[in-house]
Amino acid sequence: MKRIPAWLSYTVLRLLFIAVPLVVLLLLLPADLWIVSAVASVAIGFCLSYLLLRGPRQAVADQLAGARRRERTEAKPTVDDQVEDAAVDAAERRERHAE
Repeated sequence: MKRIPAWLSYTVLRLLFIAVPLVVLLLLLPADLWIVSAVASVAIGFCLSYLLLRGPRQAVADQLAGARRRERTEAKPTVDDQVEDAAVDAAERRERHAE
């Protein structure tokens, strides 16, 4: 069985932390206060996710950092790297000819 990616579970949980309070507030408050319900549910969702989703948040951060490290190590050499390599090679050739 495939494992659910950390970013997907984190996103779904955060959306639930916003959607559930929104539905509850929409049922409890009058219909003309829907904007208050929306703002309050977002604030509640942010607070709940900050308090309860430390593990998934860290897992997503670790995956992003790992992907960034892989991207840097697998990156193609830049023009600057090629110029520097050529200069080092030329200096080594001059050294060999001087001996």
